[in-house]
Amino acid sequence: MEHTKTKEQIKGYTYGEVAPSPFTLNDLELLKKTVLFSSEDEQYLRLAGEVLRDQVDAVLNLWYSFVGSNEHLLRYFTTNGQPDLDYLAAVRDRFGQWIIDLCTRPFDQDWLNYQHEIALRHHSAKKNQTDGVNSVPIINHRYIVAFIYPITATIKSFLGKKEHDTETVEKMYNAWFKAVTLTAVLWTYPYVHTNEF
Repeated sequence: MEHTKTKEQIKGYTYGEVAPSPFTLNDLELLKKTVLFSSEDEQYLRLAGEVLRDQVDAVLNLWYSFVGSNEHLLRYFTTNGQPDLDYLAAVRDRFGQWIIDLCTRPFDQDWLNYQHEIALRHHSAKKNQTDGVNSVPIINHRYIVAFIYPITATIKSFLGKKEHDTETVEKMYNAWFKAVTLTAVLWTYPYVHTNEF
């Protein structure tokens, strides 16, 4: 099923309506160079978005199964020690939109600003505020970095489901890997001391 919710239907999705990121577009360009993200990667990331658009729910099912089967990850979505199903559902909608945004939106000021907003929502600065929940106060830094691998490794089979040749799938996969790495780095901003990021 295609991911078709509108911006208004996704609770807490405020793309284009958030405060500016302290990280500049020039900084972002240097970071893109560092992860070897090229104009060709941008092209293949857009193609990945087309391939994934009707598979978002299946991707999320896999990722949520992984989180749900690991208590140390599920605890970040609990209230009074129990999984908060409304919280999980709201985050799932935003996570699905993140897949689409990562692949289809330009990495411009709005995109950079929203990555910083997502970063704050993982950090104690804003964790739980978007959904008005009383869950654990922070998602620990180590899991933001560690999640790069499962979110990357699991996507390849989905990218291969639309009869593209092996080389094209590999290029989409590498573009996705670079984009996820870039995003995860940006999400660590609030965890790092000023002038050390």
